[in-house]
Amino acid sequence: MQENKIVKVQNLSCIFDKGTENETIAINDFSYEFDMKKFHFEGEVVEPASKVLVDGTVYSKEKEIVVKLHVKTELKLCCSRCLDTFIYPIDFEIEERFTNVDESLDDDVIFVKGDELDITDFVEREIISTLPIKKLCSNECKGLCHKCGKNLNIDSCTCDNEDIDVRLAGLKALLENKEV
Repeated sequence: MQENKIVKVQNLSCIFDKGTENETIAINDFSYEFDMKKFHFEGEVVEPASKVLVDGTVYSKEKEIVVKLHVKTELKLCCSRCLDTFIYPIDFEIEERFTNVDESLDDDVIFVKGDELDITDFVEREIISTLPIKKLCSNECKGLCHKCGKNLNIDSCTCDNEDIDVRLAGLKALLENKEV
């Protein structure tokens, strides 16, 4: 007699029989949403701009639970160049395998104690891992003026932005026929 296991995906419960070798047992398609909390990433607070929408499928294959997910949300990020806040869309698909068999040799399978699986924490970690290292409001972002701090996307400034390496300033003066 096979044992039934319960997999919890937020508020959704699915009952499945453990599949035998080379047998796949479909469990359930599901869709849910949740509010993600603010979190710290690379020294700044990242705030969600919308709920996290998760569509997925759960099925068992051999002694594993396979979860295929499509995740969508939006986060408020701070541009690395101009420091303006912008909405960063996140839309990705992921597949993960879980098991409650302790002697699994496969490193790609995540071991889960007990019979319940809440994927919310897993989805949040995956969202954080998709964030870019350099966050830009657009590829054409001009950033801030190095001298006056004006946002160059909004307005231009009259600062002299000629960058001169102080080690070569003497050479520049010679080229302009000035005394050093």
